[in-house]
Amino acid sequence: MKLLNKFSLALSAASIMIPMQIASASSPVIVGGEGETCLEDQGCINRFHSDIPMQITAKPGDEILFRTRDAADVFGTIDHQPATRPANPPIDFGRIHPVTGPVNIEGAKAGDVVAITIKKITPGKYAWTSAGSFGFASDLSPGEILVMWDLKDGYATSPDLPGIKVPSAGFPGIVTTLPSKEGLSRSLAREAALHKAGGVVSLPDSRLASPSNLCGPEGTSKDECLRTIPPREHGGNMDIRYLKEGVTIYLPCNIDGCGIAIGDLHFAQGDGEIGGSAIEMSADVLVTTQILNNGPDLTHGPHYEGPSGLLDIPSRQFYAVTGFPFKKAGTIPPEMAYAANDAVKPLENLSNDINLAARNAADGIIDYIVKTYGYTRSQAYIIASIAVDIRIAQLVDGPNVGATALLPLDIFVSKNN
Repeated sequence: MKLLNKFSLALSAASIMIPMQIASASSPVIVGGEGETCLEDQGCINRFHSDIPMQITAKPGDEILFRTRDAADVFGTIDHQPATRPANPPIDFGRIHPVTGPVNIEGAKAGDVVAITIKKITPGKYAWTSAGSFGFASDLSPGEILVMWDLKDGYATSPDLPGIKVPSAGFPGIVTTLPSKEGLSRSLAREAALHKAGGVVSLPDSRLASPSNLCGPEGTSKDECLRTIPPREHGGNMDIRYLKEGVTIYLPCNIDGCGIAIGDLHFAQGDGEIGGSAIEMSADVLVTTQILNNGPDLTHGPHYEGPSGLLDIPSRQFYAVTGFPFKKAGTIPPEMAYAANDAVKPLENLSNDINLAARNAADGIIDYIVKTYGYTRSQAYIIASIAVDIRIAQLVDGPNVGATALLPLDIFVSKNN
């Protein structure tokens, strides 16, 4: 595969052929893996700031092994996981997300582009999925639910969801570089403005923050450290399920050395992760990097490329539900409340609102799972988060743009009713 633009000829190792073109004779550079939690691991952070020191240096082309932790930092790295699956681990929002790194890439300068190729992902033994008050259209779930998974022989199974067997489709939710000072200030300002307007924003929070001397309760920049919840220009929590083995991600180097970091590993996820979490696991992630001084224009966000087969759903058959921007008169979906006005509330149809269309498609597929397979609505919401793909059907047929929710049927090995 070749990039069809002006920098493709200069890119000797940034396509999916990188692993074959670069042979690493030495052992990989290892990042993270110390201590029981991120706070005890010098190679782990759970906030973003331009002044976070880089803990290790790797050369372009080196293999780098990131020893990552699950999104809630409860299982530990895969070399330090307990012998038996925890029954009900605590999910503390202050710990989300532990991210392994940052790594200084030797010779990289601010203004360069770093190409990060994922070579191998090795899952841990356990995982979890949570849904309820956090996530897309969270009011569709009747209550909080936590599902614990066993990861074995390439599948995830759980006594909390009998009849489900989800194949491995691992990827990092977070692939990032560090922001520049200017980028940090810009993000803080716009998110503060959005919060003031009533939007959904995770403001800086020093509790359980790492690195603690910078972002913790007594930290020198405790009110300036970005939460890892949303993606931004430097990458971050993109939660793109296609970033699997064989994919190359292009991110901006905003500071010298780039400061690359990886975390929030998912064993599997639906395209949309509507419940707010996927099958959340710890994993070892092996990557290589290349620095481009004339790379792609990342003005609109990170780029990535890889084999087209990674775009497929993990199933031979599927069932799908469509959604359009319809609602009951007099109602406002919760995630739209901050922008609502007197003209919107009485309408039953919003013009070209893909968010509302996606919400209705998700609602429909959750109903289908409940009625067809006998799961509770909370369980169906979990299944939608880990396996259902929310895709845009069309954007041109106004006012009713369309979304579609695709359910892979091969994950069901038996009915629950």
